[in-house]
Parts: sequence; structure tokens; C-alpha cells
Amino acid sequence: MTFRQRLDRRWPAGWPVRPFGEPRWAAQPPTFAECSPAVIADAVKRAEARQSGNWYVLAASRQVRPDRPFGRSIGGRELVAWRTRCGEVRAGPGVCPHLGAPLAEARLDCDELVCRWHGLRVGGGPRAGWSPVPVFDDGVLVWTRLDELGGEPPTARPAVPPRPQQSGSVDAVATVTGVCEPADVVANRLDPWHGAWFHPYSFARLKVLEAPLGTDVEDRFLVEVTFRLAGRWGVPVVAEFFCPGPRTVVMRIVDGEGVGSVVETHATPLGVGVDGRARTAVIEAVVAVSERAGFAVVRKAAGALRPLIRRTAERLWRDDLAYAERRYSLRTADPR
Repeated sequence: MTFRQRLDRRWPAGWPVRPFGEPRWAAQPPTFAECSPAVIADAVKRAEARQSGNWYVLAASRQVRPDRPFGRSIGGRELVAWRTRCGEVRAGPGVCPHLGAPLAEARLDCDELVCRWHGLRVGGGPRAGWSPVPVFDDGVLVWTRLDELGGEPPTARPAVPPRPQQSGSVDAVATVTGVCEPADVVANRLDPWHGAWFHPYSFARLKVLEAPLGTDVEDRFLVEVTFRLAGRWGVPVVAEFFCPGPRTVVMRIVDGEGVGSVVETHATPLGVGVDGRARTAVIEAVVAVSERAGFAVVRKAAGALRPLIRRTAERLWRDDLAYAERRYSLRTADPR
């Protein structure tokens, strides 16, 4: 028995961080035989068939502030959002109905937008050429409902995935943009087999325990994985992946440290760029929770932790967007 094996056997079961052994990167067990393209494609199709009520994730809740407007295009529609002094979120078209000025650059006054070009005021309700759009703030993310874009029967509120209570958790939201469509982002997330190969700096000893087969209604992937902290020290967990909507994939820890913690990946279509290719915003919310007493201290340091969590998510998505963009490029290539 090696020293590492003896250390592993004697390691206290209740400690979340554990030493682990692993082969070198090229010697780890290949996963291509398990990673069926048909399983991923079928799961993506079932996700796309689910109803969203025409709701799209617009931004992180913290990005929508009472001191300045926030602008983003969804499906080629320019939008602007802001928060009133009472905390209410409002949103509407981002184009001034007078001469087309960008309302994302407007000034806020008495909870309304004042256009910087000619002083037109909007936001209190419908005005000639301008009407607010439905919005929903779930405390972590701001959603907007665009019925013309979605084309589905509208719902009063979005189907927010179950997540830990905000009062007892730490949350952070990262946003990156790629040249792809939402389906390519969803396909990336519904391929857990690539984790230890494509992200060896973050994941090790990854094994897919369950995957949806045939006509499974639920696209649940169950994965055993070690989140690498440094070197050969990491946190082993079991996590599930599932799609509650057409543009959302949720990873939830179901066993190990941080049970109940979730990572929500939302793919918001931005529209078409000047090159004629699609753009998609990946808006990823991490909501972490723990039953350990020391987590109360972690929560007090949430402000300092959020940038670290965002940078970690953005690093992963630098690689994963390369995956999604490559998939999009192959799908849309001219067959000639």
C-alpha cells in the first residue's frame, strides 16, 4: 500500500477536502465511448421543447441599480432596465421613441429615465412609442418577458429553478458572450464527460453515474467528480445536471460538501452580429450553501468572494465557449 493510499484510508470522513490520486492527463480513462452524441442531441431537443413562458434572463440582480440604467439586447431587441428608489425593477425598449437615442445612457430622475439627447422622460408607464416590458427579480437574476420573441403562451413569472435561500447562501453571477446559439451552450452543459479532459485544472476523477436514455422525460445526468483546489487536493461530490427550461441547465450538488448548492447556466440570445453570426450571453449564477458552522464566516466575506467566484466561472467558460462556438460553426457551415 502506498503512502497516499494509507493517507486516504486514515483521512477523517467528515473533512470536505481530501487528498486524491490520479493518472497523468493522457492516461486517464477515455470517455468518448460513453459520451454518445445521440444522448446529448436528444437531451437538447427535449430541453428546447420545454416552455419558458417567454422569459429570458436579462442580468444579475446586482447589475440593475437605482443610480444608472443597464442596457442589453435580447434577440436583437435593445432593452434598458433600472431599479427605483424603492427597489422595484423596471424595463422597456432601449431606444428613445423620439430620435432613437440609447436609453442605456439616459439619466435617472425620480425613478424615470431622462434621455440625454433632448430630455424626453419615460418609465412611469406607456408613452407614445414606448411601453414597459414585464420583469421579474428573483433576488439573484433579473428576467424579462418578451412575448413577440418567445412566441409561447406567456406566464405571470419565470420558472426559477429551486435554489438555496438567499439569506443563508453566497451567490455570484458571471456573464460571458460567445458566437453561438443557446442550443450550443445547453449542449456543452449536457456533456459532463468532457469535464476532466477539458478542465483538468478544475475537475478530476470524473465519472458519469447516470445519463438519460431513449425517451427519458427528465434530462438528469448524475456525476461523481472531485473539484480540484490545489495539486492533488480536492472536494469530492456527486452532482446532478438537468434542464428546467429551453435555455437553462442546472447543476445541483446532491451528495458531499455543499449539498443543495447550485450552478444555473442561462443562455440568453442576444441577436446577430455584424458578421451575420449569432451571439449568446451565458449568464451563470452560482449559489453556494453549507451546513458547516464556519460557513457563517464565509457569508460575511461574500463581498470579497464574489469576484473570485466570477473569475473561476469565467475561466471555465473561456474553454466551454470554445466548445460551444465550435459546435455552432460546424452546425452552420456551408455544406459546399
